[in-house]
Amino acid sequence: MSQAQPALILGSTSPYRRELLARLRIPFDVVSPEVDETPLAGEAPQALATRLALAKAKAVAALHPDAVVIGSDQVADLHGEPLGKPGTHERAVLQLQRMRGQTVVFQTAVSVVCQAKHFEQTELAQIKVRFRDLSDAEIEAYLRAEEPYDCAGSAKSEGLGIALLDAIENDDPTALIGLPMIRTARLLRAAGIDLLGAMQQ
Repeated sequence: MSQAQPALILGSTSPYRRELLARLRIPFDVVSPEVDETPLAGEAPQALATRLALAKAKAVAALHPDAVVIGSDQVADLHGEPLGKPGTHERAVLQLQRMRGQTVVFQTAVSVVCQAKHFEQTELAQIKVRFRDLSDAEIEAYLRAEEPYDCAGSAKSEGLGIALLDAIENDDPTALIGLPMIRTARLLRAAGIDLLGAMQQ
């Protein structure tokens, strides 16, 4: 008999991450991590993303010690300065005005934690995004159309936001949407989740 798979939990309420994880076609639960996402003083975007991804996974794993838990976080990195989710139209306008004509690195971290197995690993995907030299009118039109106020960097590359960009460079295509699935799958395998075998059970 094959050993039963451990329960899988996504430690995130993001609908984007939920849709991405569903691509693996294995059952999982969603639990909201209770984590303060305030950056530390002087904290670099890369460090912030990796710290929060692990903190989210560990917070949920503490409540579900036998489960394999995924935590993830994304920070837009403009020349070393972290840009968070704008939250409002006005802040989104300011973000896109600052990013036009610039290359922004989206630091997307994923952590997988299983307390019962003493497993804890984190990986970071860095996506370089070059924004077009956008006019104020283009910025306004885009934001009114898509309202990406819950997205780091104020743009949804999987939607109309692609029209804002000149180029994307990455080695994990879904990372920009919020969960680097190549890295996630690698970490899940390392944690004992048989991704393809699970489909045959």
